[in-house]
Amino acid sequence: MIKKKKREVYALGQHICMSAHKARRVVDQIRGRSYEETLMILELMPYRACYPILKLVYSAAANASHNMGFNEADLVISKAEVNEGTTVKKLKPRARGRGYPLKRSTCHITIVLKNKSLDLAEEYSFI
Repeated sequence: MIKKKKREVYALGQHICMSAHKARRVVDQIRGRSYEETLMILELMPYRACYPILKLVYSAAANASHNMGFNEADLVISKAEVNEGTTVKKLKPRARGRGYPLKRSTCHITIVLKNKSLDLAEEYSFI
């Protein structure tokens, strides 16, 4: 039986106070790109969603280098997804003792990094 090496590392951010639609707009731009290119894109984009996604990408890269010993130059974002989280419901006080409902949506973001050098080595090892 042949054992395959684990090539993927992930970071998960839960209950981020932002709508999933706004976070998906940023995540769609970085999916499939290299780690260094992703950092440049996220630092220059003007959206509020970029900061928590940038923190998750940094965290996934730190997991890759510390836990698996991967080189950060060889990392590629293989999978990035945004799911809807719970909705925080609050009441805003209004005139005459009434309450106006507020709904704060949250989202869960998953960033998966893959080592592209292992993929190339695996392809050429069978030839």
